[in-house]
Amino acid sequence: MAGNRLERTLELLRTVTAGSVFDGILWLVGGYVRDKMLGIQSDGDDVDIVLEASSAELASLLNEAGIAEHTPVTYPRFGTAMVTVGGVNVELVTARRESYAAGSRKPEQVEPATIAEDARRRDFTLNTLLENLHTGELVDPLGSGRADLAQGIIRTPLPPGDTFSDDPLRMLRAIRFAARFGFTIESDTWAAIGKKAAFLSRTVSGERIRDEFCKILMGKDPVLGLTLLFDSGLLADFAPELTGMVDVSQNEFHSFPVWEHTLATLTSLVKHSPDAPLLLRLAMLLHDTGKPSTRTVGADGRIHFYGHEDAGAVIAESFLNRLKFSHSDINTVTSLVAQHMRIGEYKPEEWTDAAVRRFIRTTGPLRDWLFDIHRADVAGLGPQYQDISRSFKLRERIQQLQSTQDAITMESPLTGQEIMSFLDIPAGPAVGQIKNALTDAVIEGELAQNDKHSAKELAIELLNQMKKEV
Repeated sequence: MAGNRLERTLELLRTVTAGSVFDGILWLVGGYVRDKMLGIQSDGDDVDIVLEASSAELASLLNEAGIAEHTPVTYPRFGTAMVTVGGVNVELVTARRESYAAGSRKPEQVEPATIAEDARRRDFTLNTLLENLHTGELVDPLGSGRADLAQGIIRTPLPPGDTFSDDPLRMLRAIRFAARFGFTIESDTWAAIGKKAAFLSRTVSGERIRDEFCKILMGKDPVLGLTLLFDSGLLADFAPELTGMVDVSQNEFHSFPVWEHTLATLTSLVKHSPDAPLLLRLAMLLHDTGKPSTRTVGADGRIHFYGHEDAGAVIAESFLNRLKFSHSDINTVTSLVAQHMRIGEYKPEEWTDAAVRRFIRTTGPLRDWLFDIHRADVAGLGPQYQDISRSFKLRERIQQLQSTQDAITMESPLTGQEIMSFLDIPAGPAVGQIKNALTDAVIEGELAQNDKHSAKELAIELLNQMKKEV
């Protein structure tokens, strides 16, 4: 789908610029060329074009031809322009060379350059290959990009220390490409990442780190990406909550320490659900972050993690806030972390129908994800402990109860307004408490959902009890 859209966009660009001053001097560069040479579909809806001419003038031509979907956005200082064509973001770049001040990722000086000079400022040699938009000619301006791509090597065009000083986020990109393609990070490049890992969060915004980290998590092998992040020191820099799980031993029901268990659960999740969404992967990654701080050893020598799910939810919230996730995403992930033990706690002989209905109501739309987390969590215990029979029993019981009445729709026979009017009390906490108690009575089967008469009698009792407690 994305590939077809990209090709349609490129054909539009070809057609509009054919016969113009830009005919034959427009070069596709970066991910599109790299992925095409690897024989895979590009994973984005964007394309980069570099030229030894004015990107602003090219953007104006596309706009005047009517194929740009908005007025071009230009950045004269950097010689770049952004347009959208056929639903694809197209970045137009005048070939340039850059110089940076120490400690800054923003170029101090930008000036026009040749295509070959422009290639040297890019992140990795495998992203420097060029394809002429009009002729299809392939050019390797540095003479090393084609070989590195063929051999699966991630290498920087400049000395790696310089490349990473210019933009430390490139260290995360190296990890992402290694995990995505199964490539090897060249030794000097890898060593430079280790030396400069501590500079990442000092100079790169939480949003940019978040975006690269999410791409690593959403890759085909997120565990390889996480392992490389840990080994390089990058994870300790921007996610100490995760490295805190390393070497934390567990009780006899676990084959692995907490960090290895976490990686095993993520492996199981992705293997079972290759299309598992980002928020589910994040919850799986963060579900046991509360264990290091809650670890205790009883008098009998047994290890416990009492309340680790609640502690983990607090830690997850802090981590996600720091990386600038949305409030909605944070609420979803923290809810999953806080509730990830509930299915494992299910005991058929102890949970009443009312208890199951409460589970249905409180888990709501996250319920299926909690079952996914439970299955992966059990798989991460080790081969001898992989019993998920209780989750099957809980699913069956939920289906039985839901077939008679949807627990989500169960509610108090009296609205808040009716409670205030009948009891002659103002709006306030008491109204909510009474309404919740009436809803609980419906869930328990003690009160019919349409029985307003009995509900009023119970509401009077509840109000009198509340007055006595004041």
